Amino acid sequence: MFTNPGTDEIARLLRAARTIAVVGLSPNPARPSHAVARALQGFGYRIIPVTPVAASVLGERAVPALAQLSEALAPGERVDIVEVFRRPVHVARLVDECILLKLPALWLQDGVVDEAAALRAHAAGIFTVMDRCLYRDRAALPG
Repeated sequence: MFTNPGTDEIARLLRAARTIAVVGLSPNPARPSHAVARALQGFGYRIIPVTPVAASVLGERAVPALAQLSEALAPGERVDIVEVFRRPVHVARLVDECILLKLPALWLQDGVVDEAAALRAHAAGIFTVMDRCLYRDRAALPG
């Protein structure tokens, strides 16, 4: 059974992170992914939209898939967290990509639940959070 990391571990991740790839980031301001990503920018995070439906979102160049992340990164920059706003049916493939790309953290947003994939990501050494809102966790941190 998958268990999310503790509050202190999550707080450490969110304080250390600088760049978040948001998979499924919608260019539509009415969508939750858009509102959350915009709020995360307000906290100082750099957002990389991962979506095949837009060239840019929230002033950032979008890439169509995780495999193209390097196209949006500055020299020496790395992705600290992959946040997922896709249906659970897509999570297993995204975990495969995160493992292949050696991405350090995977955050499955509220309602995005795939226990087997989360366990696989965790077993591969990826810091994994499932069925939680990254924005709410960051907003709860002091400062």
